[in-house]
Amino acid sequence: MPAVGESGGMGRVPVRAVCRSGRGDWAVAKHEDALRWMALSDERFIEKVLSEQLEDVDTCDLDPKTHALVRLGALVALDAAPASYQWNASMALASGATVDEIVGVLIAVAPTVGLARVVSAAPAVATAIGYDIDAALEANGRDATLRGA
Repeated sequence: MPAVGESGGMGRVPVRAVCRSGRGDWAVAKHEDALRWMALSDERFIEKVLSEQLEDVDTCDLDPKTHALVRLGALVALDAAPASYQWNASMALASGATVDEIVGVLIAVAPTVGLARVVSAAPAVATAIGYDIDAALEANGRDATLRGA
């Protein structure tokens, strides 16, 4: 299978956009080609995708805010470490996401990833957006241990 942008048996691989990161000449293929290469686990394509930096959203055609929100949903699905939420929430907020949109991601992924993952992520996401759940629970007369801390 030809690498992205190389000639193969069926001619040149169609290219939609060129990476603007300045780190190489990798071009993003049409979505059909990208999906096929992922499904076949094409080593060259996967290596190129995985070598992109986390901040580089040029290769996925998502705006920075959407990119950060999608990553947040993936972190919830993976039951990520609190530091991951901190970094990702900072990126989302810096990209124009609101705290309501960040919390909205938790609500949106709950039916898919399960309530346990969302409950586990909520304290870390709250801390990442500057909301102190423990203080809020204490102010409401509840024991902070009720949230599973």
